[in-house]
Amino acid sequence: MAGSEVGTARRRDEDERHLRGGGRYGADVEAEGTARMVVLRSPHAAAGILSIDTSEAEAMPGVVAVLTGRDAAEDGLGTLRPLLRYRRPDGSDMAIPPHGVLALDRVRFVGDGVAVVVAETAAQAEDAAEAIVVDYEESQAVTDVAQATAPGAPAVWDEVPGNVAFLHALGDPGAAEDAFRTAGHVVELTMRISRVSANPIEPRNALGRYDPASGRYELVVGTQTPNLVRRHLAAEMLRIDPSLLRVVSPDCGGSFGMKNTPYPEYALVLWAAKRTGRPVRWVASRSESLLSDYHGRDNLTTAALALDREGRFLGLRVRTLANLGAYLGVMAPHSPTANLGGLAGMYKIACFDVAVRGVHTHTQPTAPYRGAGRPEATYVIERLIDHAAATLGFDRVDLRRRNMIRPEEMPYDTGLAFTYDCGDFPGILDRALDLSDWAGFEARRLEASRRGKLRGIGLSCPIEIAGGPVGRPMGELADIRFEGGRAVVTLGSSDAGQGHGTAIRQIVAEATGLPAGEIVIVSGDTDTAREGVGTYGSRTTAAAGTAVIDALGSVVAQGIAIAAEELEAAAADIEFVDGAFAVAGTDRAIRLDELAARHPEALRARSVAAAHGPTFPNGCHVCEVEVDPETGVTELMSYLVVDDVGVAINPMLVKGQMHGGVAQGVGQALFEAVVYDPESGQLLSGSFTDYAMPRAVDLPEIAVAMHPVPTRANPLGVKGAGEAGTVGAIPAVINAVVDALSPFGVTHVDMPATSEKVWRRIRAAGQG
Repeated sequence: MAGSEVGTARRRDEDERHLRGGGRYGADVEAEGTARMVVLRSPHAAAGILSIDTSEAEAMPGVVAVLTGRDAAEDGLGTLRPLLRYRRPDGSDMAIPPHGVLALDRVRFVGDGVAVVVAETAAQAEDAAEAIVVDYEESQAVTDVAQATAPGAPAVWDEVPGNVAFLHALGDPGAAEDAFRTAGHVVELTMRISRVSANPIEPRNALGRYDPASGRYELVVGTQTPNLVRRHLAAEMLRIDPSLLRVVSPDCGGSFGMKNTPYPEYALVLWAAKRTGRPVRWVASRSESLLSDYHGRDNLTTAALALDREGRFLGLRVRTLANLGAYLGVMAPHSPTANLGGLAGMYKIACFDVAVRGVHTHTQPTAPYRGAGRPEATYVIERLIDHAAATLGFDRVDLRRRNMIRPEEMPYDTGLAFTYDCGDFPGILDRALDLSDWAGFEARRLEASRRGKLRGIGLSCPIEIAGGPVGRPMGELADIRFEGGRAVVTLGSSDAGQGHGTAIRQIVAEATGLPAGEIVIVSGDTDTAREGVGTYGSRTTAAAGTAVIDALGSVVAQGIAIAAEELEAAAADIEFVDGAFAVAGTDRAIRLDELAARHPEALRARSVAAAHGPTFPNGCHVCEVEVDPETGVTELMSYLVVDDVGVAINPMLVKGQMHGGVAQGVGQALFEAVVYDPESGQLLSGSFTDYAMPRAVDLPEIAVAMHPVPTRANPLGVKGAGEAGTVGAIPAVINAVVDALSPFGVTHVDMPATSEKVWRRIRAAGQG
């Protein structure tokens, strides 16, 4: 390496531009003659569509077009289809119900798209949408995942008996049965993992254009995965060759997984643009986002842990009902199934029996949300360990330490999908206990009790897969060229606010000696980067970084050959040191930027490379809370994270990711929940008045300490940091709340632990 950039804390390069209002988001992109699109959405969770009368709307001022599902079918538009396919419980292939751009004969959740209006202005389109007359025949709805699988439940799809779309199983049920039969102790806990909405600061929006001369479409949309969106919209919905669709993702105001998948609205603006001959823009309001964005999580899990008399883990049994919503989005089956390996945690568990049933309900489809199954898996094992300790009389820290995988046992095959390559789990636990003053907690609890407060402390030891999936490394694109001495790095991955540009600049600066100001990062356009997967799963620095390092290696090799001619020396005598090509043993040298300015066309490299394998970021979270027994209000008093993300390219970026991730975990643990009326299926949390987002005053100072154990799975030694905060926060907070309520005999509180729920638990315990 040529510099000292890697490991240096630097502010994100884009911060000043954004803070000064210089961001360029999808809705900022201008297109002459743009018309506005509004989607008419179903007011019913389950209903037949008897007729749609659009005549009055079509005659209203400014209306350019009114389109329905029938029009889409006549034009041959297709449907979205999930990437992952499993089998039904009877072994037959999973049914894939149509997920089209608009509903045809039935609506299946409140917010299901029924028609679109394209008009000169958004106000005109909204007025016309209200004039569309839809005759519905309402039917019974089911929104709860357990009720959806009960005998006699309303069918979301006739072709999905019992509403169970698939059964996905892992482990060895026979071995687990033996372990539970001979165990000294067995504990069991049923946990609801609540449904949440991502709510990024930039609501979803899209601009569609169509060029009849070339037959090409262009979609401007904020997304984490431009190429994935391009491929699926083109092949599945527009039914065109992907080369005929360009996807441009400018600045993306947050996503957290929710925007990494194509949506019907994206195909709608493209189709409407072709039908009308105009650019067409759609911008969701916040209320519409809560009705139409794919939601996250929503599992009901019963888990059992078998232990011997000394508290060693013998087996884990998990049964999960995962709410998929009404339709199977492109990534819908992913979250409840793809990261089940996290159930093993940091622990030696002899055997597993895991089964997940994907269930349809009359609710919005689900998609990955920060962690995409990792927080759910960690929550299950970390809550279960705390429950076992409280039930059986073990110390919760000692119980974890007794079963932890030790560094000398690496690499370690957990027996459940994952093989951990490296880590110091006991060291991280010990450091977290020390930094949080775990030993001094009882004194703080006593002091709080004197003030009439219930103080609790909780911990979690999360580990997650990053850069997966296992066995299928996915390459990213890095193209490096030089313009006027500046390095232009084009990436297939796309930034969604994480600060990738800053981190990649530091990697390039470290390797080349170029100043960060001479390194330009380009991404988010499928015409310039037709390959690459995108940013999700804490994979970008490892995946894109690997491709960058590979391409830089080619640049240096080319530079040595060119420098040899420039310096009139043999190539074998040229070495690259501190950003310059030098003749060994002499003072003759030429800097890379100078050489590139002279030979810009000769110095260029392109790589589509993948890391050698996934990585496993891990850590320990310690949270302290105080509960007011009179009101049930929970206050976070302190929060600490000790994390192993491998090599931290930029520690400031890592800490920022941890802070944001913890905030989202705290939100789900204490405040956030998507709520439907159980009878009508109406969305009851349809605004921020009803959907409680965490605020700055709800969060304490979040301390973050690094405990790096570099991985060999990629040349940078990085493990990933984007999701780690959320993965560990949810169980740490709930464990702390349960600990605070333990004097009342409370052994579990489902998320979100709202003040009302906590107050009722305290009152119920007092009455008991």
